[in-house]
Amino acid sequence: MIHWNVSPEIFELGPLRVRWYGLMFLTGFSLGYQGMKKICQWEGLPVEKLDSLLVHLVLGTTIGARLGHCLFYDPVYYLSNPLEILKIWEGGLASHGGGVGVIIATWMFMRKNPEFHLWWLLDRLAIFTVMTGGFIRIGNLMNSEILGKPTDGTWGVIFERVNQVPRHPAQVYESLCYFVIFAISYWVYLKFKEKTPQGLIFGFVLAAIFTCRFFIEFVKEIQSPFEQDMIINMGQMLSIPFVAFGLFFMLRALRVIKQRA
Repeated sequence: MIHWNVSPEIFELGPLRVRWYGLMFLTGFSLGYQGMKKICQWEGLPVEKLDSLLVHLVLGTTIGARLGHCLFYDPVYYLSNPLEILKIWEGGLASHGGGVGVIIATWMFMRKNPEFHLWWLLDRLAIFTVMTGGFIRIGNLMNSEILGKPTDGTWGVIFERVNQVPRHPAQVYESLCYFVIFAISYWVYLKFKEKTPQGLIFGFVLAAIFTCRFFIEFVKEIQSPFEQDMIINMGQMLSIPFVAFGLFFMLRALRVIKQRA
């Protein structure tokens, strides 16, 4: 068994508390920014527009993830207490909502910057979005949150800040899956670059992320009491349409490759 008792805070500087979760969030977005900068240089698109894109994505991710958590997992409470939605520092973000937020933010950015095609953005942003997701799950691990179900396996982790029950390290499972998806999608981009069929990478990443999420949910603790008697939980239900759309976009792109051959 592995004992886990890491403080979620890295250090305190007066009233300022620097947390691992925030650092992982920042690391993901910073590396993603540098990756997009390199791609823009390769493909001759204006790098100076990326600052605006980054602002759109941070806001889209944060707002979408927060609203997703509130509306998917506890709508009665948050609709009765709408000001509680603003208390994002108390925790509660949903990756499904964050995914929708990223797509909307990308569309809004594209409307203001028509030199960037929507599919061009979605395919390339998908690469670094899944990478960022991997870092965020490491942040969840440092917070001892998003816990797995109890296990007797030797790989079980005892999150001492929660209780003394050995659990599946679900955060680690997800993080590893996301980094593998990142590696595959980046390899596909390097193979095709500007000739990448529209929707191929976006579709693959979408389907792969939420397929992994669907199966990992089986070893996760439920997030809300209403999920207790459900055959599949809310996270799995929300993952199904993402997988379906991802497969559709990917298969459509593969047909284009076949026609070129």
